[in-house]
Amino acid sequence: MGKKRIVKTEEESTEKVADTKTGAAEISGLPAQAGKKRLDAGILYVRSTYNNTELVLTDKKGNVVATASSGSLGFKGAKKGTPFAAAKVGETLALKAQTLGVKEISVVVKGVGSGRESGIRGFISKGINITSIKDATPVPHNGPKPKKPRRV
Repeated sequence: MGKKRIVKTEEESTEKVADTKTGAAEISGLPAQAGKKRLDAGILYVRSTYNNTELVLTDKKGNVVATASSGSLGFKGAKKGTPFAAAKVGETLALKAQTLGVKEISVVVKGVGSGRESGIRGFISKGINITSIKDATPVPHNGPKPKKPRRV
């Protein structure tokens, strides 16, 4: 955590303790998350590559609310791209979503990794309903010109 500094205002008698590293402020002992708004529905973006799986939860407008990835959970190297790691990422993000009051989500999947389905399954396991699943994986329509064959 960073250094704590006490900020006193002239109008208010309550003390604010500001965290210099994160920028979060606690007002008279209350956590900084107490003022967060609750949302009923959101969009879950699943980005699954061969090396990692990232899940991003947004509101209906597209503003990011919570994120999680297999690297942030402590998986390293080749283990980040496994379906087990993706399921753990889905479970941790679902717990964050439950604290925000999310009831239903629509899912947008992007990428070709092995964590596509298991990330969604981990999210479902915590009891949040899914309204739709959309695949937004980019597909090349011919792509760039291939390299010339190597002459030895």
